[in-house]
Parts: sequence; structure tokens; C-alpha cells
Amino acid sequence: MKEVTVQELKALMDAKADFQLIDVREPHEYDICNLGGELIPQGEIPANTNKIARDKQVVIHCRSGARSGNMVTWLEKNHGFTNLYNLKGGVLAWADHIDPTMEKY
Repeated sequence: MKEVTVQELKALMDAKADFQLIDVREPHEYDICNLGGELIPQGEIPANTNKIARDKQVVIHCRSGARSGNMVTWLEKNHGFTNLYNLKGGVLAWADHIDPTMEKY
């Protein structure tokens, strides 16, 4: 599974790169803190694979990287995606290394 660090994600954002950011957490988690990505909760991914780009880099994240890693693996295995990246450490790593003011839970 391919991964990006929070520093690499920040660089993509700062460069205004053309990529898709997907948050697979639940709505109540997204409300606590988010990175501005598209919210598609983990349980809704199977019914929404058509919303995931195939023609550019897609970064998938959750709280710590576990759920998003599972989703990257599942999407690659079952739908043939080759452009997915898991955000290593999730929003917890973002709060630790990029934005210490972000609320953690």
C-alpha cells in the first residue's frame, strides 16, 4: 500500500496540486476536526466507488490511518485502483506535526 506523510500532504495542498482527498471517518468525527476532504464514511465506500477519481492521486485518511489503510487495500483488491495513497497517521499525525491547534479525540 502506498502512503503519504502529513508533510507530503501539506506540500500537495500548498502547491494546489490536483488530487482528491477523501475522509472515511464518521460525520461526528468530521465535525470535531477535518482537513477539508470529501467525507465518504468507511461503510459508504462500497456504494460510492464512482466518486473516487481514477485519473489523479487520491489520498484517503481517517483518524489514525487504520480505517483508511483498510479502505485503500479493499479498493485496490476489489476495484483495481492504482492511484490511492493512505495518509500515514491520519488526522492525529496532522495535529501532531502540522497544526497543533487542531482538536484531537
